[in-house]
Amino acid sequence: MTEVRSRFHDPVEPPPEGRAWTVLHLLRWSTQYLEEKGVAGVRTDVELLLADTLEMRRLDLYLHHERPLTPDELARFRPRLLERARRRPVQYILGTAPFRDLDLKVDERVLVPRPETEELVEAVLSRVREGGASEWVGADIGTGSGAIALALAAEGPFRKILATDRSAEALALARENAERHGLEGRVEFREGDLLDALPEGVQVDVLVSNPPYVSEADYRALEPEVREHEPALALLAGDDGLHFYRRLVAEGGRVLRPGGLLALEVGAGQAARVAGWIRESPEWDAPVVLRDMAGKDRIVLAERSGSDVSQKQGSRDVEDRRDGEGAGTGAGSDRRVPGPQEGGLGNRRGPGAEHPAQ
Repeated sequence: MTEVRSRFHDPVEPPPEGRAWTVLHLLRWSTQYLEEKGVAGVRTDVELLLADTLEMRRLDLYLHHERPLTPDELARFRPRLLERARRRPVQYILGTAPFRDLDLKVDERVLVPRPETEELVEAVLSRVREGGASEWVGADIGTGSGAIALALAAEGPFRKILATDRSAEALALARENAERHGLEGRVEFREGDLLDALPEGVQVDVLVSNPPYVSEADYRALEPEVREHEPALALLAGDDGLHFYRRLVAEGGRVLRPGGLLALEVGAGQAARVAGWIRESPEWDAPVVLRDMAGKDRIVLAERSGSDVSQKQGSRDVEDRRDGEGAGTGAGSDRRVPGPQEGGLGNRRGPGAEHPAQ
């Protein structure tokens, strides 16, 4: 393995025998240690692990950088650092991950929520807020930790969200997150395969999904944080990574009301194919493609055709919610506009790192 040079110019040595580790010294040494193990971009991870161990904010680490650690604190921090060196995601080590205004419990039963998915939630909320109604019903297909469903329920005018997943273990954790945030009365979790898990004859206003979208070939190239720790069931989607999008586009119309919104998060390079299937189907109006903050086509939106209910959904021209500039380019064509909220990842290569696959 090629040696990874520490971000600090000088090697950081342990303190002399008989002297205690200080906060800053341990931060620097731990960052160097992980970089030498081949883990990239780890300073934030070290700060999160140490702050949680010491029960303080990350900012406080620097306000109290000369504070010595007790032997007990070192004993609690050391195994966490070793877990990260073995490429376990920091969110799994901490047991929680932030998602918009939520603090979600996460472990190896579910994917770590990504920043791009926060942008998907914002895109949906922008549409439903334009509609002005207060009795929306939504469906989150492949809910995992419950991130999308719970964020929509917490922030949007939804009377109910139906959240489905193929994994009973994932749903158990999602229910814990619903209870954690007092949303169990507004989110109904159902086990099953995509739309088959929904109640017979149900009609929803919004169908949102961040389904598995990693191909078999891309999966083998994922970072160890993802490939060795996150659930393969939530990642793999056939030879080309598009299996679930084909089904959602083909079947989504039977559960969406006329004028209802289909909102999909897609992997790098997949938006054109998904938008193409939507354009070819008479069930859908022209798709809208949103870019994430990394400039990648990340979100595909489409309304179910066949009604003037689009008045409820609001304008089809999507606006950039960061600066208020209209981004529509006319009906009948795909519209590519920046995503409405800052994000970071671009794919599912690893929590907190850039990657070119999902």
